[in-house]
Amino acid sequence: MANRRNGKRKGDTGRDSGGFIALPWSVMDCPAYAGLSHPAKALLLEFARQFVRDNNGRLLASRAYLAGRGWKSADVIQRAKDELLAAGFIFETVKGQRPNKASWYAVTWRTLDRHQGFDHGVVETFERGAYRRTAPLKNAVLCPSGGTVKASIVPSPGTGKAAAVPSPGTMRATFGALSVPFGGHHLEKPSAGVVQRYTEPLATP
Repeated sequence: MANRRNGKRKGDTGRDSGGFIALPWSVMDCPAYAGLSHPAKALLLEFARQFVRDNNGRLLASRAYLAGRGWKSADVIQRAKDELLAAGFIFETVKGQRPNKASWYAVTWRTLDRHQGFDHGVVETFERGAYRRTAPLKNAVLCPSGGTVKASIVPSPGTGKAAAVPSPGTMRATFGALSVPFGGHHLEKPSAGVVQRYTEPLATP
């Protein structure tokens, strides 16, 4: 029984034959991956496809190589590559030079394989798992973390009823003469007769 079970485990008959991409779930489930554009995610698969055992550090993203894989635009390739570098998914091991020296790259979810020809300091500065500490890009945040907020129609305390009278209450009218009306002019002072009329006591019947 044990031998039969072990024999069944050796061959995976549930998929097509041939090699496959081993891409850890930690890569595709991290916030930095969610923030990548679609071209950047597609280019990441191109890097993963190139890894075959011990060539992590010699992966290519040149236009000449990717043209055979269906990539048409050099600008799209460059923008996608810049995203992957900034997010920590790939690491440049050799800086390319014109006319015919291509850059080399390594994916950061695997150990760097050492090869002759790497640029100086590459081995010391390579960081495995750099994508884990990278914050998501701007286009990943579609709404605030707390969800959408409904706009308030009125101020938070609510609507307030306008006061019919000043807050201290009603004011008693004053009939005494003013030397200058409020906001008026000194030539608009009431005559002496008007002042006398308002100041005399009312006659009793």
